[in-house]
Amino acid sequence: MTKKLKTNAIRKLDQLKLAYDIIHYNSEDAVDGVSVAAQIGEDPSVVFKTLVTHAGADLFVYVIPVAGELDMKKAAQAAGVKKLEMLPLKELQPKTGYMRGGCSPVGMKKPAPTFIDQSAAPLDYMIVSAGQRGTQMKLKPADLKEAVKAQFSEVCR
Repeated sequence: MTKKLKTNAIRKLDQLKLAYDIIHYNSEDAVDGVSVAAQIGEDPSVVFKTLVTHAGADLFVYVIPVAGELDMKKAAQAAGVKKLEMLPLKELQPKTGYMRGGCSPVGMKKPAPTFIDQSAAPLDYMIVSAGQRGTQMKLKPADLKEAVKAQFSEVCR
């Protein structure tokens, strides 16, 4: 009998009774989000990565297409701050509970203001990390928005 994987992200979606599908992939073969999309047979436009930034002690989370690039100016504007910086890698796990390559916008240690790139809004589904390398979850953009109390914003270059 195989034990069903339960990450913080999956527990949170279960708790909120939101629908999702789990997708597994070989994390050794996938070095970036575009290769994850190729491995799971999805268009990169529906696969999203989670980026964590900070303005001083305040964290801000951005969910953008894997082939996209965060526009720091637009991101800061969306967050209502003057300037943002990427969270240093060494602080990612202590502050979010997730490691690089397995950072989910759902189920972080402490909720942070979250912004989903507006390109996700019209999609039937989107795919984000389930909180562990090698595991993604497929869900409706509106459900992700609800789960993390996010807003859709134009945050990509």
